[in-house]
Amino acid sequence: MKNIKEEIAQSIATKQAILDNEEILAKIAQAAEIMTDAYRNGHSALLAGNGGSAADAQHLAGELVNQFYFARPGIPAHSLSTDTSVMTAIGNDIGYKYLFSRQVEAQGSKGDVFIGISTSGNSENIVEALKVCREKGITSIGLTGSKPCKMDSLADLCIKVPSDCTPRIQESHILIGHIICAIVEENLFGNK
Repeated sequence: MKNIKEEIAQSIATKQAILDNEEILAKIAQAAEIMTDAYRNGHSALLAGNGGSAADAQHLAGELVNQFYFARPGIPAHSLSTDTSVMTAIGNDIGYKYLFSRQVEAQGSKGDVFIGISTSGNSENIVEALKVCREKGITSIGLTGSKPCKMDSLADLCIKVPSDCTPRIQESHILIGHIICAIVEENLFGNK
């Protein structure tokens, strides 16, 4: 029972640290505005991550495409970790390092938004995707943990969860993603 309570307390403490950090809150709001502006201008979002972060990317794409708090038209979002034929072709032919950068190159357009999710902030395939975003004029948002990382200088906006514990970072990433989805949905379609 003690371990259960400790895990919950740590999760709450991480979220409380986010709630108390005005810089993080401002970055979450900025991310939602970046996405809202992209959608209003006819663009879409590309999301990517590895492991649990891949699941988060897929989860958030689903919230945008389907609906979040209320019924409304779909919002274009693509998880880059769901097409096994594309992923295995890239991994086999040119390397896992290019898993997402190749997809951003092929499917992304100037004005789109890329959301790269990495608890370490150093995932090679996310880093390579961020480089392609710079080349193509795709705005990039990074979700990572508290440690200094490669994504700090590569993402246009980097939201850093104040923790170095992978489960706490991942739990916070989905919270932040949900908040962004809610704001974007309301900005585009009103509070229904």
